[in-house]
Amino acid sequence: MKKTFLLSLMTILCLSAIYSQDSKKVLFIGNSYTYVNNLPQLVHDIAISQGDSLVFDSSAPGGYTFEAHTTFTETLNKINSDNWDYVVLQEQSQRPSFPPAQVANEVLPYAETLVNLIRQNDTCTTPIFFMTWGRKNGDQVNCQSYPPLCTYEGMQQRLRESYLLMAQLNDAEVAPVGAAWYQTRLNNPAIELYQADESHPSINGSYLAACVFYASIFHKSPVNSFYPTAVTDTDAGILQNYANSIVFDSLANWFIDTTHVNANFGFVNNGPDVQFNNLSSNADSYYWDFDDGTFSFDENPIHVFQDSGTYSVELIATKACETDTAFAEVEFNPVSITLLHSSNYNFTLSPNPAKGKLQLFCSENAVSFEIIDLKGKLVKSGKLSSSINNIDVSEIKPAVYIFNLIFSNRTIQKKLVIL
Repeated sequence: MKKTFLLSLMTILCLSAIYSQDSKKVLFIGNSYTYVNNLPQLVHDIAISQGDSLVFDSSAPGGYTFEAHTTFTETLNKINSDNWDYVVLQEQSQRPSFPPAQVANEVLPYAETLVNLIRQNDTCTTPIFFMTWGRKNGDQVNCQSYPPLCTYEGMQQRLRESYLLMAQLNDAEVAPVGAAWYQTRLNNPAIELYQADESHPSINGSYLAACVFYASIFHKSPVNSFYPTAVTDTDAGILQNYANSIVFDSLANWFIDTTHVNANFGFVNNGPDVQFNNLSSNADSYYWDFDDGTFSFDENPIHVFQDSGTYSVELIATKACETDTAFAEVEFNPVSITLLHSSNYNFTLSPNPAKGKLQLFCSENAVSFEIIDLKGKLVKSGKLSSSINNIDVSEIKPAVYIFNLIFSNRTIQKKLVIL
């Protein structure tokens, strides 16, 4: 029990620091799709309006390819100029839409080179690929030699496939601008996303891209954020919501947060020995604290508690720059070990991020719940009557909250994101 309050306090402090006011350093590498309408500045302005900050730089000469960037002194110097949180990688607008064999020769090797250069500068930097959009009526220049390029839909599909492949091959993330672009064109064709050349973005298109980047990088909703005066109130709301839904409804599709460390464990009692089974993901080193004065760095340790009693077992899983912690409070005697509660097994919130409705599943008999904002204000509370509860969160403002699950003798917390 002695560690439960400390862990809860640390959770609140960490979440307040991470989610209430974020500061990110981002380098944008690309070409005119990045510099037209000053996309990095738009992302910066959205971040400021949401209480966050963005320090950015860019290297985006017109028409530049990944191949050209790998030897461009300005790009190389800027990669090495800071410890970036993210480096955005945007290829020339047509190349990733070409046939797979051509992409394999002309795009993939240079994407890998750039990612390697980024990680050589700082292993903690996250490369994020900028999934661009198809041309308004397809790529008519290359249409005859490769029919999928004859339509916008065909070109967009090839861009999607290639950018997802680049991210997968390089353990990177994707900012799905092209996917949000597709949904906007499909459902709101009156919103003009292109300039007259049917390739470069209008201010609407650049603003949609900026909203996607804000959501992808800060993991927060762009809804109700800044928008330029050239974008109408109505269009801004539509574009914000498309960016929000595309990013958060499909985080795993874009590899966002799927490579981060997640600590988890279980255990089996074998007489006086307790076998701890490490269920963590994306970690390569481990530290166990058994709450009896002993520790272990083994992945799956076998531990003997010398005395009967209650222990708070803690696992810290680490990889490179990331750590995550899991704990379980157990009651031990020489013939059995019983789980009392843990950070992993007590309850789940689904979906999370949530929009409208939230389902709470709890394996124990909880009494009530609270939803608290990061300033400590109670937003919603209620009584619980069963292990599965449906909670209406439709009236709660999109933001990050603390969800408290309250038992008769303790409170357990999780982060809750409401869209």
